[in-house]
Amino acid sequence: MSLSFQSLRGLAAEIKPRTQAFIAGGFLDAATGETFDTINPATGQVITRVAACGLQDVESAVVAARHAFEDGRWRRRSSRERKHVLLNLADLIEQHLDELALLETLDIGKPISNTRSLDIPKTANMFRWYAEAIDKRYDEVAPTGNDALAFITREPLGVIGTIVPWNFPLYVAAYTLAPALAMGNSVVLKPAEQSPLTAIRLGELAAKAGIPDGVLNVLPAQGIAVGQAIGKHLDVDCVSFTGSTKVGKQFLLYAAESNAKRVNLELGGKSPNIVLADAPDLEIAASAAAWGIFYAQGQVCSAGSRLLVDRRIQEKFVEKVINTARSMRLGDPLDPDTQLGALVSQAHLERVMRYVDSGKRAGAKLALGGNRVLETSGGYFLEPTIFTGVDNSMQIAQEEIFGPVLSVITFDEVDEAIRIANDSMHGLGAAVWTRDVNTAFRVARALRVGSVWINNYDDSDLTVPWGGVKGSGNGRAKSLHALEEYSVLKSTWIKLS
Repeated sequence: MSLSFQSLRGLAAEIKPRTQAFIAGGFLDAATGETFDTINPATGQVITRVAACGLQDVESAVVAARHAFEDGRWRRRSSRERKHVLLNLADLIEQHLDELALLETLDIGKPISNTRSLDIPKTANMFRWYAEAIDKRYDEVAPTGNDALAFITREPLGVIGTIVPWNFPLYVAAYTLAPALAMGNSVVLKPAEQSPLTAIRLGELAAKAGIPDGVLNVLPAQGIAVGQAIGKHLDVDCVSFTGSTKVGKQFLLYAAESNAKRVNLELGGKSPNIVLADAPDLEIAASAAAWGIFYAQGQVCSAGSRLLVDRRIQEKFVEKVINTARSMRLGDPLDPDTQLGALVSQAHLERVMRYVDSGKRAGAKLALGGNRVLETSGGYFLEPTIFTGVDNSMQIAQEEIFGPVLSVITFDEVDEAIRIANDSMHGLGAAVWTRDVNTAFRVARALRVGSVWINNYDDSDLTVPWGGVKGSGNGRAKSLHALEEYSVLKSTWIKLS
């Protein structure tokens, strides 16, 4: 059902979000009683005050998760029972679609058209997909000799700590929660301080769906202390972190300093989008290039922030990208017609603007945008920004900006494009546009990334694993392979007489 702008504004004004931590099946204030503001990026106004969890709350949540795991209240349930509960949760997420979509739009400034049609439905679908996978996974029997029988079973790891970012708060949380819960683990979830509201509500919906107390715990918090405590906790068996490469490296150190826990990382990107002169349709490629960087205000790890264009078509192709960007409607995220919303915070807006200034100082040409807009709203809006004449050594081409800023780099030969594309500390995704299937395969094999798109940008499906290489991390989300991230192999050897 479609809702009007006025209806959505009315619903947003009436919404009363949960604001406490969710530990051991109940809502609790932070042990210190402290709270923090969560801000609406579209207005700069406080939405509500949320529990500011600390070290004592981490301990309570991990103890609850460990007890729940050890007594088997979840992991020892049959596959059919766990499947039924996760299907219930998927149904509840869909039933509360408007509420959850509004909470995310208010919390992160993303257009309601995105949260209602993509983010929340995809979250529900992820829980449903992994629920259906639970009773379709088989263990193995090893090909030993006739005097022995060896079973290889995949078992849950134990307590999973997951620290998620603010750009897709519920959907990225489901990257970990759905496979981890499907395997029978217990989870401690720390949402980003900028976007805690849907995670807290999810804890309540999970309990209603039948997730036992202590199996899912949610700790809203500010700063790094809670994430660090989860990373170093001796009773946490695995940490899943999605965010910047700099912070991801810290979790590897935390694991080394504690119990050598498993660390699954999905980190930043500086994805190259390579357009060859024989691209099959320049209009489609230009539209994909524009949306590949400006969707969600560029706050996407896989954003195509480096556009590599064959010099022979550079001028006309960039003009098409600019025209597409100019047609995008930037405005109030609660307006169903809005296509681009606000950046997540004042601090993040200032960070992105520093990169814009860096591009100018480095000698790149500002071909579009570069300005803060809609300032009278109080929100943090930045218009789509395009730099041409970018050298790959520039800061705007090497560092993840995480905003609506596109760097256009030209090349003369395919091998030069491959070299530029790989000249990055990141390796999350990349695309190549060409009519030549041989060239497509050659480029795809040469690119050092986790995903390559040919004649599309950022297409995906739950059946296909997602993750990166190099500084973009080591974990894999989605597909049946994600179950491997939250489980461990056990070999059982039976000697036969």
